[in-house]
Amino acid sequence: MAIDVTVLRVFTDRDGRYGNPLGVVDAATVDPGDRQRIATELGYSETIFVTPPAAGLHNAQARIYTPTTELPFAGHPTVGVSWWLKDRGMPIRTLQVPAGIVQVTYDGDLTAVSARAEWAPAFSIYDIASLEDLAAADPDDYADESEHYLWTWLDKEANTIRSRMFAPHLGIREDEATGAAAVRITEYLSRDLTIVQGQGSIIETTWSAEGWVRVAGRAVDDGQRQID
Repeated sequence: MAIDVTVLRVFTDRDGRYGNPLGVVDAATVDPGDRQRIATELGYSETIFVTPPAAGLHNAQARIYTPTTELPFAGHPTVGVSWWLKDRGMPIRTLQVPAGIVQVTYDGDLTAVSARAEWAPAFSIYDIASLEDLAAADPDDYADESEHYLWTWLDKEANTIRSRMFAPHLGIREDEATGAAAVRITEYLSRDLTIVQGQGSIIETTWSAEGWVRVAGRAVDDGQRQID
């Protein structure tokens, strides 16, 4: 039987452009043993399998997969599926993922999740000298067993950075928008940020000295796919 997949773009700009594709699947429709295969066949940087909240409740559960492995936490899937649930009349306050309980809030067209900084992978972070050097970076030069995050300032006074992320070992040559990396760079710089990543995706973060980072963004629904 074919499995329905909703395709979102998460961390779009204000006009609904750019954003990172995400596959969203109702976990009840898939055998757990098929999750990795489905994520691999879809080919998105992440696919999330969600158990929606029971009637009258506001907590959901989810598991997240890249094309090659399961992740305990990721930003664009948790923001995306939280938006998806609200769009279907099921707004949530918490989302249980293997790393822990993600707090969820909604503010206008922004959906936000709050996560512990240590839930995100330990990215190799590179402070790049200029926008030109950042644009010239080749993902093939970062093809080891690590997640690589490259960034430079767009406007330091406005706390705005430009970034790129490469993780070939996860099946992600270059990621368009990376919420987990946004968590790490926000912790690294210890300040709220506006992050412009990839072709023009936008991630907004809020730093907390207590070790929590709020990651917020917009999402759009790009329709349905089916996969066997």
